[in-house]
Amino acid sequence: MHAFRKTSLVFAAAMVAVAVAVAWQGHPAWRWAAVAAALSLPTGVAVAPALAGFQYTLWIVGVVVAGLVKPELFLWSVGGVSTRSPLVVITIVQLVMFGMGTKMSLRDFAGVAKMPQPVLVGVALQFTVMPLVGFSLAKLCGFPPEIGAGVVLIGSCSSGLASNVMCYLAGANLPLSITLTAVATLLAPLVTPFWMTTLVGETVQRSFSAMAGDIIKMTIVPIGAAMLHDYLKTAPAQQRRVVGGVALACAAAAVAIVASGGWSPGDDGSLNPQAMLLVYSLAAPAVGLVYHLLVARWPAVDRHMHYASMFGIIYFTAVTTAAGRDNLLAAGLLLCLAAAVHNMVGYAAGYWLSRAAGLDRQSALTVGFEVGMQNGGMAAGMASAMNKLGTVGLAAAVFSPWMNVTGSLWANYLRRRRPSAETFPEPTAAPTAPAAAVNE
Repeated sequence: MHAFRKTSLVFAAAMVAVAVAVAWQGHPAWRWAAVAAALSLPTGVAVAPALAGFQYTLWIVGVVVAGLVKPELFLWSVGGVSTRSPLVVITIVQLVMFGMGTKMSLRDFAGVAKMPQPVLVGVALQFTVMPLVGFSLAKLCGFPPEIGAGVVLIGSCSSGLASNVMCYLAGANLPLSITLTAVATLLAPLVTPFWMTTLVGETVQRSFSAMAGDIIKMTIVPIGAAMLHDYLKTAPAQQRRVVGGVALACAAAAVAIVASGGWSPGDDGSLNPQAMLLVYSLAAPAVGLVYHLLVARWPAVDRHMHYASMFGIIYFTAVTTAAGRDNLLAAGLLLCLAAAVHNMVGYAAGYWLSRAAGLDRQSALTVGFEVGMQNGGMAAGMASAMNKLGTVGLAAAVFSPWMNVTGSLWANYLRRRRPSAETFPEPTAAPTAPAAAVNE
């Protein structure tokens, strides 16, 4: 609590400095004071047990404020590599997706056979309601084409692990939630590019195959690497040796491609998307194997992996906000309104249409969470791959924190209002990563 008081004093002093600097004919020092205030608050909240649950949300708010008032803090380069370059942003998104994959397993896909109707209903609603609602909002709000395309993009993405955590908190159908997330992620390389090319293809000017490749290398490859770790937990010794040999061979091939310059097709050093996908795919088994060995030696690595995912989400939120500062200041309030409507329509449509399809209340609430919450990391990575992080990526920066806040509030409300255990039972197991770890 002493640390919280000290940080609170820093926050208060920074806010006073902001007021004084602004009053003093808009002295530029107010920007630094605003950054100090925005970043000191989440630091102090961490040591206050009653407020610790809001720390991630406050970090998101803090970096958004910092990105708006001092964008140069997040937009810089070292050795010609910029913080907003597609290679850097995609790598960060892969880190987030790898963290998501460590909380999944191959058994999650078995849920399709156990409950085919709820899975079919949930996936169908997620990949029809949200892209069309996003497209409608983009037209109704009159967003510039690329910002509107970002709204469609976030609506066309699959759900993330945050929806699983919300379903656990609400006491909903957690096995169904995990299965829906796994299946939607697997289908994203086909469905997301379909909606983007159909609804905003002229704006994004990126082919179906290119977007499918982007999603595979950002989601399927890192999640597959993480799930290899899950497989190795119970694999016989002989199979582990086979996996080790294959991983070493694939890693050697990936190094050879990079060393030969095979993924840089031009004199300008631009990266070949197909070669990048091949290199990432070849490196994935080695990454999964190394992670498995690290966890076997230091189990705490797995328990704390969600912090790496949280860092990744904060990173691309900060960089996206800074890169799109001018656009966000121009369309920020309207974009926030679109985020609220999009999110609420997803919750409501997911629930009521599931009930109309014959699902029980518990499963319908689960589908509501899955439909209403999208994978902001995937959207940010795709926007970066298009070199449109400051426009197409803005929706992900605004929608992701909004979804986490409303999802948490809705889940806790449902938990408090839960009927009898017979109709709305307690969950039997909790996901091991917090909601902050994936959505983004």
